[in-house]
Amino acid sequence: MLVYDMTQRESFEHIPRWLEELRAHADKNIVIILIGNKTDLENQRSVQVEDAKEFAEKEGLFFLETSALNSTNVEKSFNTLLTEIFNTVNKKNLASSENQGDSNNAGLMAGKKIVIPSPAQESPTKTTCCSS
Repeated sequence: MLVYDMTQRESFEHIPRWLEELRAHADKNIVIILIGNKTDLENQRSVQVEDAKEFAEKEGLFFLETSALNSTNVEKSFNTLLTEIFNTVNKKNLASSENQGDSNNAGLMAGKKIVIPSPAQESPTKTTCCSS
């Protein structure tokens, strides 16, 4: 996630450098989403939606605007990122199994379900092994 403050043009102007560093040091299959934050301060906007969309499209990034203050699109941004990571991994696994034959990768696509508790659910409590 590359996040800039839509009320501060300077933060948006740093995005190309941050993106270059990310691409230089991360896996080539990295999924990147550009996030313009602080939509709750629309009257202070200094980065136009069109500018950010154009940049994201040119660089092959996903784009959303959010407000961390009132949670607008925050969950959607994480869901978008996770969905695209999932799709990228699946494509990579499918390509690998096609290249190597299904016999070597029979268990490759067998997933393991991960349950993430909602905030309303309690997490399991830790137990200590040696308490008296």
